[in-house]
Amino acid sequence: MTGDDLLTMIWDALGDDKLTTAQATDRLEHLFSYRCPDDLAKTLAKYRKTGQIKGQVSFEHGGWIWWADEECRKKGV
Repeated sequence: MTGDDLLTMIWDALGDDKLTTAQATDRLEHLFSYRCPDDLAKTLAKYRKTGQIKGQVSFEHGGWIWWADEECRKKGV
């Protein structure tokens, strides 16, 4: 699997929702039977730095929440 494939799967798993890291992990596993070989939070943070995923700390959820909007998707894989 390439990084491009993974990013596309993450975008599909996030859809139009804002998800916690645990929720994103569960969706990836449910939709694609895929579990990130490293910590998914590290992968999401890497994509956040490139602008392909957005994330912020949520005190309400007790950790990071992640999403991908049109701005992220326009950057491409």
